[in-house]
Amino acid sequence: MTSMLMPGVTENRHPTPRLTVNTLTVAGRDTGAPIVFVHGNVSSSVFWQPAMLRLPQRFRPVAVDLRGFGGTETLPVDATRGVRDYADDVAGLLDTLGLDDAHLVGWSLGGAVVLQLLLDTPARYRSVTLVNPVSPYGFGGTRGADGALADPSAAGSGGGAANPEFVARLRDGDRGDDGALSPRQVMLSSYVKPPFVPEHADAYVESMLTTAVGDDHYPGDAVATDAWPGIGPGTRGVLNTMAPTHLRLDGLDAIDPKPPIRWIRGSDDVIVSDTSLFDLAYLGTIGAVPGWPGDDVAPPQPMVAQTRAVLVAYRAAGGVSTETVIDGTAHSPHLEKPDDFVAALVSGLDGP
Repeated sequence: MTSMLMPGVTENRHPTPRLTVNTLTVAGRDTGAPIVFVHGNVSSSVFWQPAMLRLPQRFRPVAVDLRGFGGTETLPVDATRGVRDYADDVAGLLDTLGLDDAHLVGWSLGGAVVLQLLLDTPARYRSVTLVNPVSPYGFGGTRGADGALADPSAAGSGGGAANPEFVARLRDGDRGDDGALSPRQVMLSSYVKPPFVPEHADAYVESMLTTAVGDDHYPGDAVATDAWPGIGPGTRGVLNTMAPTHLRLDGLDAIDPKPPIRWIRGSDDVIVSDTSLFDLAYLGTIGAVPGWPGDDVAPPQPMVAQTRAVLVAYRAAGGVSTETVIDGTAHSPHLEKPDDFVAALVSGLDGP
């Protein structure tokens, strides 16, 4: 098996009152302003290593594995709490490590986790950075910049929205490159912008394969609905944490204090996008999912527009937010252009 650790990165296990959490840190970097990195779905802290190693010395990087990913304990995920199982785990880790006044960085699903942390205890964090984050209204099943449900059942979101072949290949530990739905090919076609191949691609495939598969984790359970495409969110597992009936993170304008929020995204993301290739409604518009009933019934989710609207409201209420687009990158600008990503991340952060 390929080693997932890069030179200079150390792995650590931390028993907390909730579960045992795995983290990655950089050797010799145990002082300075902490930056806590939270990864996305079907990945782990391993994806943060290029950015961690490039951070200026004044920062202390700590990358967390969420439950059921990487080396963290696998426990069931109660999706009716949105992403609160994950957020509470991270908060418990910070308590155990005595980390306060940290900068939070969340990628994709991790973006929802850090926003939940911010909503829960805004005075605890120095800043929040969202990296290609899932919409504050979840993934799938909503319309418009205000995230209204397209159907009361949230049809088209949740555990049933995952591709069954990809789930099976993930469960079977497929390390090959045969077929568009192997984990490797999904990473190379969607996590990054083709034809870019990450230097440590094998390590990232191994990271993806640490994902616990099943109804209690990825992708989660599903229910049948009368509305197209016939599936709706269940109550367990990771994709259901992002169902819009369980995840609503649009209360940021009301928090006090209001730490600065940075939004960094790739220009060519096909996962979190207003035309996402992982949104069943958008796939319906291009004929990839049959029976699409039209925009009036099942419109594609405007994911980027929804995040922008929430941050506009944050600024209108007195908060500070910025948006940085890294050209020529997709869902993982921290892998594709790590120097540009780190420059955008640390710009404006406190420090000499």
